[in-house]
Amino acid sequence: MGDNRPVFQRIADDLRRQIDEGALPVGARIPSRSELKRTYEASDQTVDRAVRVLKAAGYAEGQFGRGVFVTDRAPIGTLLRSTGAVDSPFAARIALEGSPDGAPLTWEASSTAAAASDRVARRLCIVPGTGVIRSVYEYLANRQPVQLATSWEPLAITEGTDVVFPECGPYARRGVRGRMAAIGIRVVRAEERVGSRPASSAEAETLGCSPGQCVTVVERTHFDADGRAVETSDIVVRADRWRLAYDIGFV
Repeated sequence: MGDNRPVFQRIADDLRRQIDEGALPVGARIPSRSELKRTYEASDQTVDRAVRVLKAAGYAEGQFGRGVFVTDRAPIGTLLRSTGAVDSPFAARIALEGSPDGAPLTWEASSTAAAASDRVARRLCIVPGTGVIRSVYEYLANRQPVQLATSWEPLAITEGTDVVFPECGPYARRGVRGRMAAIGIRVVRAEERVGSRPASSAEAETLGCSPGQCVTVVERTHFDADGRAVETSDIVVRADRWRLAYDIGFV
């Protein structure tokens, strides 16, 4: 049976195989457009599309004025997610490759009042346009970007309290459970949904990857004892460099 894959996909798959098998090691230059055209008897558009596939998958990156080079895809580490993790918007511990004791985690955050989008409103079970506090986080380990996160909390729950801004006030950096407990709300569970999508230009710049490269996205929502959603967040990490590990306990 013949190979029905598009030509650009066959080229991308062959280059990916060479990278996986070490024929094109980390740091090696991907053959130029003219070399690829000659090798695969393909057009400019076809080989360009094949190289874009490699970039989007995290196998290669362009260097201005120099060409396209094989990137290091070895996992940096694992994000260990569990109920026992530090209660922060990060909600994970870090295990770096070769350093099982973890790494110091720092983060920067900013919060502003906003109107809930349709997507956020669905997750919080509120009316679109309802006031929320939107907090944007950038996490670093060993001064390297690890994770981006955006969190939304209904203003109807926190407005006028000491916890309205997650990173300010007497309960700053206490995490969702700790902060909500300070205003009499008991958070009893969190739900996470894991997916993937292409990185936006802004995400790629911060995380050190190429726009369009695959990132892992965790949609997490915290609920109180009455089943009310009190916070929801989008957590973004590079799919090629970080693994997610879940500690699932049984009672």
